[in-house]
Amino acid sequence: MPNIVEAKLYDSVARKKAMDDICFAYPFIKKRVIGKSCAGREIAAYQIGAGESCLFAAAFHGSEHITAVVLMMFLEEIARAVAEDKTVHGVPVRKGFRQKSAVFVPCVNPDGCEIAVCGAVACGEKRNRIGRLCSNDFAHWNANLRGVDINHNFSAGWRELHRLERNAGIYGPRPTRYGGESPESEPETRALTELCRKQSFRHVTALHAQGEVLYYRYGNHTPNRAKRMAELLSTASGYALEEPEGLAVGGGFKDWFIETFRRPGFTVELGKGENPLPPESASDIYEKAREMLMLCALI
Repeated sequence: MPNIVEAKLYDSVARKKAMDDICFAYPFIKKRVIGKSCAGREIAAYQIGAGESCLFAAAFHGSEHITAVVLMMFLEEIARAVAEDKTVHGVPVRKGFRQKSAVFVPCVNPDGCEIAVCGAVACGEKRNRIGRLCSNDFAHWNANLRGVDINHNFSAGWRELHRLERNAGIYGPRPTRYGGESPESEPETRALTELCRKQSFRHVTALHAQGEVLYYRYGNHTPNRAKRMAELLSTASGYALEEPEGLAVGGGFKDWFIETFRRPGFTVELGKGENPLPPESASDIYEKAREMLMLCALI
């Protein structure tokens, strides 16, 4: 059976069709809608396996829409391996997912991705305002439809990050790095936090682009085992372990998860280059990250 997910540019309609096709081909995948974006686009989660869960989430930023494609490739490969009882990197996947499960949220910020992929037409009645905010450079738009950066909108260290934003001259909606009027002010943010509060995850992985680096620490609550896990993931992928700085500290999903649940959370910066990364590079990016993602799913 040929791959459903291809290394190409996906708008919201094409992405939903690909995911629907995957669910049709592998009916053991459980889909649920966990929220709606500002424009009413669905934010969906897909689960494979039973037992203790981990979470993968991608496309927090519009210009990083390639991360959704990489996560869709991973989900499709896992589903095929379960269906056909195949191994991935020597791992018997069907057996592994009898005791554990993985939940995938391919696109946390569907409005932002649509703006970055389709431009002004994706902005609806806000097209003129968003056009002014980004000087009509829609391809580099990272925020949601309201100009809030989802990965600055989680409650971990939000007040300090808000202060740093103001010091940097960021006072309101813009293409990137504005954390909103309050933590969890955005429906996209709440979709993830509510999912995590309802379902207990042993760890979470947030996929971003770019840099081929991995972050695992936040504050004083990073579990001891997170370092060992991060070292294993780094070895598998060749991605470097780094510490975020400045406006990259706090406000993010993995920060919130670590602070709230005292469990491991990882941010993985996929690929190298300038965002948006070329759509055709998704296959190569996935191939390099493949073993790391599989370890994440089963450790």
